[in-house]
Parts: sequence; C-alpha cells; structure tokens
Amino acid sequence: MAKASTIFVCNECGYESAKWLGKCPACNSWNTFFEQKVLKDDSKKGFGKESKIKSNEPTLLKNIVGKEETRISTGVGELDRVLGGGIVKGSLILLRW
Repeated sequence: MAKASTIFVCNECGYESAKWLGKCPACNSWNTFFEQKVLKDDSKKGFGKESKIKSNEPTLLKNIVGKEETRISTGVGELDRVLGGGIVKGSLILLRW
C-alpha cells in the first residue's frame, strides 16, 4: 500500500529536509525551501523506496491570470469596496467588530 508524505527541497541546491527550514544548511540560502509530495511504496518489491508524485513549483505573479467572479453586495459600501465589490460565492471572510 502506498503512503504519501511530504519533504521540503531547497530551490537553490536541492537539499532535502523532513521539515521546512528558513535557511538551507547546505548552501546558506534563505527562504528557498518548497514543499514536495513523495509516495512511499510499502509493497514487497519496492519496500522503502520513494517516488516523487507531485512537485509544487513556484509560479511568477505575472504568469497568474485573474478571472472575474460574480460578487454579492453586502449593503455596506465601505465593506464592499474593501472586498473588491462584494462577497465572492464560496469565499470565507472573517470580520472583527
């Protein structure tokens, strides 16, 4: 049976860690770790082997395309302005009074 786990990999040198680190101990770069999912195979022929199943690669902001969503007005002008025109269906907004 396969079990998914997470490792953190330095974007600069490829150093792998079981937890996120602010500074890479191998290349001394700051904030270069990204999360990567691995699949541990517990079957007889592949016991203990890991295979990478998904990589969470960073995306540049200029490559992200925004899309227009239908917004529902709250009736409070300033709140609607802060929310970009109202509440988007399926979103969660935490308000503190």
